[in-house]
Amino acid sequence: MTDSIFIGGADANGTGAPDVAQELLLKVANRHGLVAGATGTGKTVTLQILAQGFSDAGVPVFCADVKGDLSGICVPGSKSHPLHEKLVSRAEKIGLPDYGYSAAPVIFWDLFGENGHPVRTTIAEMGPLLLSRLMGLTDAQEGVLNIAFEYADDNNLLLLDLKDLRKLLAHMSEKDVRDELSKEYGNIAAASLGAVQRNLLVMEREGAEHFFGEPALELPDMMRTTTDGKGMVSVLDATRLINSPKLYSTFLLWLLSELFEQLPEVGDPDKPRLVFFFDEAHLLFNDAPPALLQKIEQVVRLIRSKGVGVFFVTQNPRDLPESVLAQLGNRFQHALRAYTPAERKGVKAAAQSFRENPAFDTEEVITTLGVGEALVSTLDAKGAPGIVQRTMVRPPASRLGPAEPAERKAVMKASPVAGKYDGVVDRESAYELLEAKEAKAAKEAEKLAAEEAKVKEALEKKKARTKTSSRSRRMSPLEKAGNQAARSAAREVTRYVLRGILGGLKR
Repeated sequence: MTDSIFIGGADANGTGAPDVAQELLLKVANRHGLVAGATGTGKTVTLQILAQGFSDAGVPVFCADVKGDLSGICVPGSKSHPLHEKLVSRAEKIGLPDYGYSAAPVIFWDLFGENGHPVRTTIAEMGPLLLSRLMGLTDAQEGVLNIAFEYADDNNLLLLDLKDLRKLLAHMSEKDVRDELSKEYGNIAAASLGAVQRNLLVMEREGAEHFFGEPALELPDMMRTTTDGKGMVSVLDATRLINSPKLYSTFLLWLLSELFEQLPEVGDPDKPRLVFFFDEAHLLFNDAPPALLQKIEQVVRLIRSKGVGVFFVTQNPRDLPESVLAQLGNRFQHALRAYTPAERKGVKAAAQSFRENPAFDTEEVITTLGVGEALVSTLDAKGAPGIVQRTMVRPPASRLGPAEPAERKAVMKASPVAGKYDGVVDRESAYELLEAKEAKAAKEAEKLAAEEAKVKEALEKKKARTKTSSRSRRMSPLEKAGNQAARSAAREVTRYVLRGILGGLKR
């Protein structure tokens, strides 16, 4: 084990050839970093050699594999590789001692559970702020979501998966419940509640249901070391996830936030406890509300004292806010293209962010760097930025290119977490509790309706009896006499008619 990672060979003396070793000190690796450059300039390979370098030094690594190329880190390079001769030649040119092929110990992860072990968290752990960002909610809609979380906490309703949240929102949409909650927590507009429910449906269609549930990810599983002291490299397969950019960036931000909240303070250790690579970092800041940007800046600023180094990987430094860029001490700048005035301004800004090297014009060199070359500036032992050096990045020891499906499966089978996260656990939570509550309420309502019907029927019968007896009680003596006279007259008429009929028959 060493106290630094060999990055490549720098042409420090202007000889036109690499003559000085360029290294990254482990002691300052938690001061964060930036890997930038246009597409096809070698960012992924730089990420790969950094990740394997940290692993060899006993530092666990987390990185996202957006294109699938990074998966090759689990397989040693080979002499049969088409670029073998060029890789060896480069190693000799930069003076890389004892260059050989080796693999890094890897754990594959995948939110969808297809190309890696499933990664899950609960709705409660994600929290309303990140969920609001994930669903693209307005301030009013975010307020409704905050009330939902508060109501769930006050009533011991566990929010574990999407069906829990969906059921809770449906429960809150009932008029009597909504009115009661509005009195206690503040106004809940039916339109805002409906909008949250619709956005939840959109989020489900993007595949978020795979992410929420149990068993939830345990962070120590991403901070493992092997028996021989190497750091495990956790590779998140993001080839499918990247098609849902908000889910991708929100997941990584959640993971970073969990590290910040759960890890204890360690100050400045001799080497990081974990290094976190955030690929396609611009997605983290796209359309991020001020509250979220503030949280990101806070996490990046303070998480280094937890022993975590964060490296942002993006095409252009301008993709990141100035407040975040200012905290990235170790920089690896690959080539940038400048075809428009705006791009030229970006190149100039990138050049000015380095400590100037009198041997060359930094702004000019950025646009002429070859594939696998980078302008590198790392912090020294005192934390001061070094002079920028034009560096030929070392070749990787692991495979340059993706791992085969069979190789990936073999790594997953031998993984220290194999089988731990494969099955889904669905314990009693908000969905089951609200379902039981509604079923009980429906049964009680049915019983009450039956009792009311019986009471109503009894009242109607009593009313009918009362009406009949009331009529008989209200009849006057004159009415009674009239009725008797009428009956007597009717009898006399009947007798008269009968006598007439009998007389006719006799005749």
